[in-house]
Amino acid sequence: MEHSFPVLPTISTSCIVISAVLVGYGWYLIRQRNVEAHKKVMLSAASFALLFFIIYMSRTLFIGNTSFGGPERVRIYYTIFLIFHICLAMIGAIFGIVTILSGLKNNLIRHKRLGPITSVIWFCTAVTGIAVYLLLYVFYRGGETTSMIKAILGF
Repeated sequence: MEHSFPVLPTISTSCIVISAVLVGYGWYLIRQRNVEAHKKVMLSAASFALLFFIIYMSRTLFIGNTSFGGPERVRIYYTIFLIFHICLAMIGAIFGIVTILSGLKNNLIRHKRLGPITSVIWFCTAVTGIAVYLLLYVFYRGGETTSMIKAILGF
C-alpha cells in the first residue's frame, strides 16, 4: 500500500525539528562561551519556529486543519494530547519571545534565567508536535480537513 505524506504539514514539522536541533546546538555553543555563534544559531532556531508558525497559520486560514482519522476509541486521548501540545506551544512561544528579546536587549540576567527553561519547553513542544504529526499522518490516515475548532474537538 502506497502512503503519501501531506506537503505543508511535513514541511512545517520539519521546521520544528530543525528549530529544536538548532536550540540544542545553541545551548551547546553558549556552554562553550561562544556568544556570537550562540546568538546566530538561536536566531536561526527562532526563524525556523516562525516559519513553522507562518505555514501552520496559512494552512489553517486558507485550507483548514486535519481532524484525527484514527480509531474512535483513541480520539479522546489524541484530543487531550493535542490540547496539551497547543498549550505547551503557546507557552513556549511566549517564553521564546521574552528570552530572545532579553538577549537582544542585553538583559543577560533575565536571559540566562529564562534560556534553559525556554529550551526545555521548546524541546517538549517539538517532541509533542512530532507526535501529533505522526498520529495524524503516519500511524493513522488523517481525517477530513475542516475548521480548527472542529478538527481539535472532533465535532
